[in-house]
Amino acid sequence: MPDVTINNVIVNFPFKPYSVQEDYMAKVIECLQNSKNGVLESPTGTGKTLCLLCSSLSWLLMKKAQLQAQAIVSAIEKPNFGGHFFNKLNNELKGATGDLDPPINFIWAAPKIIYASRTHSQLSQAMQELKRSAYKHTSTAVLGSRDQLCIHPEVSKETNSSNKIHMCHSKIKSRTCFYYNNVETRKEDPFFKQEVLDIEDLVKAGQKFKCCPYFLSKELKQTADITFLPYNYILDPKARRSQGIDLQNSIILLDEAHNIEKTCEEAASFQISSTDIAMCIDEITAVMEEMAHSIQKENDFLMENSGNVQKDFTADDLCILKAMFLEVEKAIDSIKIIKHKEGDTLPGGYIFELLEKAQLTHGKEQLVIEKLEKIVLYLTTTSTSPFARKGNALQKFSDLLRIVFNSGNNVCYREKIKQCYKVYIQLEEPKKVYKNDVWETKKTISKNEGKIISYWCFSPGFSMQQLMAQGVRATILTSGTLSPLKPFITELGIPIDVQLENPHIVKGDQVCVGVLGQGPDGYSLNSSFNTRNDPKYIASLGRTIFNFSCLIPHGLLVFFPSYPIMKKCREEWQNTDLWTKIADHKPIYVEPQSKDGFANVMTEYCEKIKDPSCKGAIFMAVCRGKVSEGLDFANANGRAVLITGLPFPPLKDPRIILKQQYLEEIRSSNKEALSGQQWYQLEASRAVNQAIGRIIRHKNDYGAIILCDCRFENQNFKKHLSAWLRPCIKKFTSFGMITRHLRDFFKYAEHTLPQPNMQSTSNSISLPAMAASFDTTISRLAKNTLKQKSEVTYETDDTFHIDSYTNESEKNTKSTEIKKKIFSELLKTESKPVINFSDCKLKLKNTTCLLSKDIVEPFTKKRKIKMLPLEFNAQLSGPSTSSCANTKDIDNLKDPKQISEEPSNDIDKTVLGKTYLKEVKRSLPEVNYKIFAKMIQDYTKTSNLDELLRILQNLFPSKEGLLHLFIGFKHFLKKQHIEAFETHVTHLKNMQP
Repeated sequence: MPDVTINNVIVNFPFKPYSVQEDYMAKVIECLQNSKNGVLESPTGTGKTLCLLCSSLSWLLMKKAQLQAQAIVSAIEKPNFGGHFFNKLNNELKGATGDLDPPINFIWAAPKIIYASRTHSQLSQAMQELKRSAYKHTSTAVLGSRDQLCIHPEVSKETNSSNKIHMCHSKIKSRTCFYYNNVETRKEDPFFKQEVLDIEDLVKAGQKFKCCPYFLSKELKQTADITFLPYNYILDPKARRSQGIDLQNSIILLDEAHNIEKTCEEAASFQISSTDIAMCIDEITAVMEEMAHSIQKENDFLMENSGNVQKDFTADDLCILKAMFLEVEKAIDSIKIIKHKEGDTLPGGYIFELLEKAQLTHGKEQLVIEKLEKIVLYLTTTSTSPFARKGNALQKFSDLLRIVFNSGNNVCYREKIKQCYKVYIQLEEPKKVYKNDVWETKKTISKNEGKIISYWCFSPGFSMQQLMAQGVRATILTSGTLSPLKPFITELGIPIDVQLENPHIVKGDQVCVGVLGQGPDGYSLNSSFNTRNDPKYIASLGRTIFNFSCLIPHGLLVFFPSYPIMKKCREEWQNTDLWTKIADHKPIYVEPQSKDGFANVMTEYCEKIKDPSCKGAIFMAVCRGKVSEGLDFANANGRAVLITGLPFPPLKDPRIILKQQYLEEIRSSNKEALSGQQWYQLEASRAVNQAIGRIIRHKNDYGAIILCDCRFENQNFKKHLSAWLRPCIKKFTSFGMITRHLRDFFKYAEHTLPQPNMQSTSNSISLPAMAASFDTTISRLAKNTLKQKSEVTYETDDTFHIDSYTNESEKNTKSTEIKKKIFSELLKTESKPVINFSDCKLKLKNTTCLLSKDIVEPFTKKRKIKMLPLEFNAQLSGPSTSSCANTKDIDNLKDPKQISEEPSNDIDKTVLGKTYLKEVKRSLPEVNYKIFAKMIQDYTKTSNLDELLRILQNLFPSKEGLLHLFIGFKHFLKKQHIEAFETHVTHLKNMQP
């Protein structure tokens, strides 16, 4: 693996980095050296994750070396030779790490890296990258919840996360969890120190060593140089405390940061209802009744066991808490809502006034939280059935207090609350209660009108500022879709000194981006609220998708603005048989709204793409859905993406309305701040950018991006697209124009860009590593042809198989040399069979779309060679093309003329022909192989030996070790040309050095 020096830091990278990768790593190191915050955008497919890991870990290793040298310098009393040496080394390392005078104790002063992403599947992908890099021996840890990591047979079956936590605490306290008891003895096992273990690996290791993965991960975190975790673990103060995360002197890498604003707001918000308060009262009352019953039975106030669980609270505590909840309920009931339909909005500080009515003020909340936690633990662990567990309402109220009183009671904090928060109060839907008599008509009985109180934070900067106050050394926010950067940075509310907006690694001819404002019938494509239910619009959109399904090869992604719109379109197309017409051409897969079955749908889609008997597949999904983030549709899995509309947030959602009002209030005092309307448009454009990012996943990939809505022509929207896309956008004034453009684009791409293999190496697909699992090989030889293994695999830049750069490359080189040697010996035979190519033809098959006369379907062109024996005569025969693609093939080769010379019996001429063609196909790029096929056709028609020799010499130059293939063609010449060919070969051999 090559080393590259960036900002005086030596970075070990799996290959020579591209310029965009060097620029990215330089910005990362700049942030770390100067302890600055950075916002870095680099498009998907540019190796962002690998660059982030390699650059940050390289800097960390140099930092630790510098601290060690600093410690040695401080320990040496006299300036002897050793002292001068280490002093010089220390000064040099300071220049690389950026620190001036770090503490002497280098072990504790060394920073820790926290790598955070949105989901565990994204973390698993990042850890796979680390495993393949030179930094795979770095000490690592990954944090997860008990939902992912608990292996206790009883606790792991609990569906409620809060109950699972308290059950776990109870078993730990009573020392009845066998797996937890083994953590202390197993945590020092070398296996956990030497391996990079993601969530799945950690669970398997826990089961193998019979120790708890959850608490083991916390132990590994103490000594880890880099810790992987979901970013709500550090943005949510409650999660931060429960996980024991110390951010002092930490470097935080927030990957996939396009969701960070929403996560920050949600972590600092809560919602509670009158029903929740009533349930709190019921739960307290239930404990009081149980305690009273126990007192009568055993007359023991202090140590009363119920299920061998000790009560850490008294009857007085319960009375005080119940009185408090009754006051809270009374205060909520006294609220008068003026706007019954819309709900009322109050300043953020109103929440303190509400809680003060129940004597809940700063300083008292911590005692209440402690008592509530003990009662919840008691309720959870004494329940006999998972369905009868209680304590959820009390836990919810405890979380409320933590959020409200998160940062003390100072004046500055109260002012921030007024600025960043709003209290929204609306009526709670009445609970329906039915009579027991099933023979009578059921009548609903409504309780008193309850209320829902929402305490919403509208400033991501509120949480980010609290995060930075924990002593964070540097924070880097990065993603493939952060554009435009200025409003994003403004919302963060923290100083950002380093910025980067990287171009894409692909060239302009690898992507086709266009705005389509009308369908094939000329009807306007506009999915706005007023037209999205128009049958004519839905029909036109359906015909558009059908036409593109005929034109675009392999995988086609179609993104809708929302689930209801996708459902409406699907129903309309099924009623008009348009759905059937589309599915007949390409099978359709639809993103399920729930998690159930999602993995199966994805697997079926991928298998259909690989199936040579079909023409690809269509995946219909939703912007902001499961498919639009975190999944890679590289190569044939995603040759085009259609965006059918602008995915604006729900306009009448109270939270959306209040967010826009909040931004307008900020803008009144700061003219450069984001307006409510600008934010609303940004929300849609970022969702579009995310959906677009599913395709074009590596430097050899290509695809089309079609924006099927006339509103995309608006300049305000175009400037919000990713920087690398903006120069490529074209406006198509007619449907015929875009079809011609797409047809030419895919023809060009298939002839000039590298075509990856489509043969699947595995039938199973793992969703967490979707980027690595999508294999893109489709061509296969006919059953009579020698089966050939995958020869060239184009990998995504996000998934580097580092191991193949070492031992595997050496093995492949030796194997190739052996094959060439054997093949060259085979060609040295004196027999001279002749294959006649006189009947060789090239055929072009096109499928014409039924709804658009001028649309031709230019599927991937593949050449397939099939060798068939004809007694002892070598002959070429082309198999029929797969229905999955329309290709120019070498096919319909008739019986050749009989070879004039009798073949020698010392070698099988069929094997010779098969072996030669296989070696040619393996040695030549696809473009050159097409030239080779065309040369055969021309030679058959014209018998022009001079032109044949010229092309052969260009295809098989001796300096590249391909002279044996040049010589091998002698066995397939016409008889009258063999002598001249041998003379030419002798001349070439004499010319060699």
